[in-house]
Amino acid sequence: MTSSALGVAMLASLVACATEPAAEPLNGDLLIRDVRTIGFEGEAPAIRDHAYVLVKDGKVLAVRDTADGLSAPQIVDGAGRTMVPGLTDMHVHIWDEAELGAYLSWGVTRVRNMSGLSFHLPLAERIEAGEVMGPHLITTGPILNSPGPNAQINHQIVETADEARAAVRWQAEAGFDRIKVYSNLTRPTYEAIIEEAAARGMPVSGHTPEGVREDGMPDEKPFDISFEEVLANHFETIEHIESVVWHGLRNRHDEDAARELGRKIAAEGVPVTSTLLAHRNLVLVAETDGAAVSRPGTEFLNAVEQQTEVEHQTFWAGQDPAPAAEDAAFYARVAKIFQEEGVTLLAGTDAGIFTNIPGKSLGEELVLLADAGLTPYEVLRSATHTPSMVLGTAGQDGCVEAGCAADLVLLPCDPLADIACATEPAGLVYRGAWLDRAALDGLRQSSAQQNPERTMTNVFGGLAEYGVDLSALTGE
Repeated sequence: MTSSALGVAMLASLVACATEPAAEPLNGDLLIRDVRTIGFEGEAPAIRDHAYVLVKDGKVLAVRDTADGLSAPQIVDGAGRTMVPGLTDMHVHIWDEAELGAYLSWGVTRVRNMSGLSFHLPLAERIEAGEVMGPHLITTGPILNSPGPNAQINHQIVETADEARAAVRWQAEAGFDRIKVYSNLTRPTYEAIIEEAAARGMPVSGHTPEGVREDGMPDEKPFDISFEEVLANHFETIEHIESVVWHGLRNRHDEDAARELGRKIAAEGVPVTSTLLAHRNLVLVAETDGAAVSRPGTEFLNAVEQQTEVEHQTFWAGQDPAPAAEDAAFYARVAKIFQEEGVTLLAGTDAGIFTNIPGKSLGEELVLLADAGLTPYEVLRSATHTPSMVLGTAGQDGCVEAGCAADLVLLPCDPLADIACATEPAGLVYRGAWLDRAALDGLRQSSAQQNPERTMTNVFGGLAEYGVDLSALTGE
């Protein structure tokens, strides 16, 4: 190239640089600098190294590669650490507002409560109004069930189709927008619930109803309501791989049958909430002769609810752990098979009951899913983007992009290299506010400061509203 041609080329390059528009200046409330962000929307991670995340009014305003044009009164140095969307636990049981801080302290910024009572509705509103610090709270209504081997004191029991329709109407009028069903439901009650919920636009989730349990079920004869019938009703989610094995496989440890069932579930597009931890913790209680009931972290479990679990705890403390461990291993294998067959898996834990610690349980569930053979990316996706997709909020939360809710977890290392990194946050952006590790520790410790009187007022009062006989609980 001649010197004159070179000069022309250089001049053209300079002109192009000079005319390239500068990044729009933006002012926010919080700027996190130098973080590695991970997006979970695609089949592979969308990674941006050394990014700058600007937050304003509870939302992500911008994510850029430089700080040019970005300003905020508060600046946090991410020091190259990893930032992911806030985590969602899709299956918890909230008994009192005290435990909410524990969820946040472990990076859980949204929960789906699966046994609703009337106090959960104003509690969710208070959280959104900023009056209570806690994860965004989605809740079903009270669990709908019929009498039978799996009936529990807190269930809203229905025995006829008319009672079932009335129960759904009552829940809708009370303000609940989701229904949870349970395994004892008879065919008439179950069908009535599905019809009434559909008429009211209320998604249904839960254990898959089996109908009346007869002698010989499931080993010698199938359940009255087949798993495939329930699949055709397109639940928002089916809960517990353990329950899917019980109903869908008739409790057989058959990997080929599990793979065939996984294909059916995937074809119907029905998501499954894993809750591997729920059963694994029962194994842990048996393995430790009951010592696990009081292991570190159980102080965050609601003391009133724990009193109702004493018989359950004693039972599992005396069990031979070997058969239960075999079950746990098969449930993990099913999780991997389902993932391979395209089933939409969601991370959930049953936190809040028995030995499942609020907040901490989700990290433990993620580790179990990784141990089952899911990749760290698949595991984290099940607790970030996938819940948003299932709940209809994709693009609004579960993401680290402009326009997403500023609920973000700063992790101390790379969770794609080691999923254990996701079990203990270095910091949290909660509703646009920065909480460092000390603040998270404070929230965690506050969760141990319980209010049994408030719990009993809220829980017993809620049970009485739909006709539970409280004498079994109060001894009166």
